[in-house]
Amino acid sequence: MLSQFYSTVIGGEERHVAALSQALVARGHQVAVATLQLDGLAAEEDEGPVPVHRVRSSAQRLPVLFSDPSRPHVPPLPDPHLAWGLRRVARAVRPDVIHAHNWIVNAALPLRAASPAALVLTLHDYSHVCATKRMMRAGAPCPGPALGACLRCAGDHYGRALGPAVALATRPLRPLRDHFLDGIIAVSRTVAEGNRLEGARVPHRVIPNFIADELWEEAGSPLSPVPHPALPTEPFLFFAGDLSRDKGVPALLEAYARLERRPRLVLAGRRTPDTPATLPEGAVLLPDCPHKLVMEGFHRCLAALAPSTWPDPCPTVVLEAMASGAPLIASAIGGIRDMVVDGESGLLVTPGDVDELAAALRRLLGDPSLRLRLTEGGRARALGFTASRVVPRIEDAYAAALHSRRLSREGK
Repeated sequence: MLSQFYSTVIGGEERHVAALSQALVARGHQVAVATLQLDGLAAEEDEGPVPVHRVRSSAQRLPVLFSDPSRPHVPPLPDPHLAWGLRRVARAVRPDVIHAHNWIVNAALPLRAASPAALVLTLHDYSHVCATKRMMRAGAPCPGPALGACLRCAGDHYGRALGPAVALATRPLRPLRDHFLDGIIAVSRTVAEGNRLEGARVPHRVIPNFIADELWEEAGSPLSPVPHPALPTEPFLFFAGDLSRDKGVPALLEAYARLERRPRLVLAGRRTPDTPATLPEGAVLLPDCPHKLVMEGFHRCLAALAPSTWPDPCPTVVLEAMASGAPLIASAIGGIRDMVVDGESGLLVTPGDVDELAAALRRLLGDPSLRLRLTEGGRARALGFTASRVVPRIEDAYAAALHSRRLSREGK
């Protein structure tokens, strides 16, 4: 597994890599992870049955490149120092499959010529074609890459000095990746479409993120009668995720403020530069929540909310909410449309439409039978996104990539 961050830096992508690694080990595979070495972390250590190898990148020598030096993201081109470190790890591990996640794949391309391993890429976003990885332009979903627009958009996102360089590095590397890759996994149909995978040389599959079988089972168990001290004792609405415009937080707060009778609104997540400065009365912020507390929030809430305004690739919190039995209101955008069946496992609303979101909240809060129906439908739907259902599909992708790699080495 190649992941730019792992362990102490945890987001949706990192949690997926960790969960997949553990699930593959449980199914009899040997798994090792290679990731960036951050300050204070050992170069090598074992996290349970998964050895973790940490390597430095050339970009880390220039902390001015990063808005947050503690998160030195991998650049969209083959980083020489990182490529050398990954080659050293590959020689020690001797993998059959190298499974890269997003831009760290660029540092793995030199391995493809020197190793018999198959190279598989999972796209968790739109980084195959988009310099900002988000497929958003001027606050709205982007209609598609265009050089002039991409240069301007990347400049706005990364700064005028760095942005154009990132955009110019992203576009020409797409054909190089396609040449060396043996398979691509997109986490949703929207990600496959946004990255223009249809018709590409390299075969691709849509395989979603997943939740652990144990999480689905535990989420259906009775809760302690006493909630966590951070959670309200009275009924509440629950949001988990970055407190950003992309995640729909401003629209959510405005819709919530329009409710005539408001239960508490709990927002569990990380502040971002565009987090609203003030909250309406009744809303409370729980920053840096442990995952266990987030799951309890989903389990206890009147309704869970995922009102993203960007084409969210495959937000695992949606699966966690449904698995926990939380009646769900979510945006009809991105990978959410692959997970939620409107009216059966959740209510889907137009992204950013405050009136529609407020109406959905009123409808759900005023109809206990609807909440019960969505609870049952959400639990049933989430079962199809558990590790035992999804990981075999990833194993099949590995088998296909290995077959393709063998044919390539035989010149067929």
